Amino acid sequence: MVTLPAAVDEFLRMLDVEENASPNTLRAYAADLNQLLQSIAARRACEPEGLPCEALDRDAVRAFLVERLQRSARSSAARKLSAVKRLARFLLGRELLAVDPCAGLKAPRADRTLPAHLSVDDMFRLLVAPADDTPAGRRDRAILEVTYSCGLRVSELVGLDWLDVDEALAVVRVRGKGRKERIVPIGETALEALRQYRERLGALCPRGVQTPEAVFLNQRGTRLTVRSVARLVDAAMRRGAIAGKISPHALRHSFATHLLGAGADLRAIQEMLGHASLSTTQKYTHVELQQLMAAYDKAHPRA
Repeated sequence: MVTLPAAVDEFLRMLDVEENASPNTLRAYAADLNQLLQSIAARRACEPEGLPCEALDRDAVRAFLVERLQRSARSSAARKLSAVKRLARFLLGRELLAVDPCAGLKAPRADRTLPAHLSVDDMFRLLVAPADDTPAGRRDRAILEVTYSCGLRVSELVGLDWLDVDEALAVVRVRGKGRKERIVPIGETALEALRQYRERLGALCPRGVQTPEAVFLNQRGTRLTVRSVARLVDAAMRRGAIAGKISPHALRHSFATHLLGAGADLRAIQEMLGHASLSTTQKYTHVELQQLMAAYDKAHPRA
């Protein structure tokens, strides 16, 4: 008998081998489905390892969805339900389930929240916050400039190689979600920040560069991590005396919001961000609408 945990492992291998899913996608699916197994096991008062595939029934899925809605945002619960639906289709295709446990179940409607972003003035203060007279400071400035100039996800940023940067054409090749590649423009200011950072690489990595193909390195000479970027953004926010706390992803949101506010075409922004669907990019129009309404309320005599 194939157990449910074994079927989940087989499903994850299929995503990796047959669909070439990215490491981040695989980690997300694994985490979501592990929560599912824990939920079913708790309801049955048993260990997850012994669960049969038939344990994934409609009641189990509904209970799991209710739990997630109580503990996390609707968008998170919707993503987890999507993972369960993918698993259910896989089990049905392998004839490990006879009935679809997700049939008729709809994902909860996501809360409409505006993406966190900085104003143009705060963004400029953040970009110059790191000291430019130290190797680490030059690297941090380059990181902020490239992220904001190209609208990169932090995973895309740390995955950049020097061969991905074409100074002559002023473009960067980016490997995004699902290992899809796209080409995005990069501004001269960001390119100059990269040049100045590269000049000080030897001083940044006193023991030598261990990963020469990678653009952004730590002091050990290896590729910088996502967590390290988050820490340097926090430090730049403090140094720039900018109120609030943001993640590196807010620089990507700022990129899109500022482009849209300056009149850039929504589809062009979609291409630069690497969004598969235009509806994902359209969330930035809500930011602009909010700003429009604020301006109206402030300026219109009859508002």
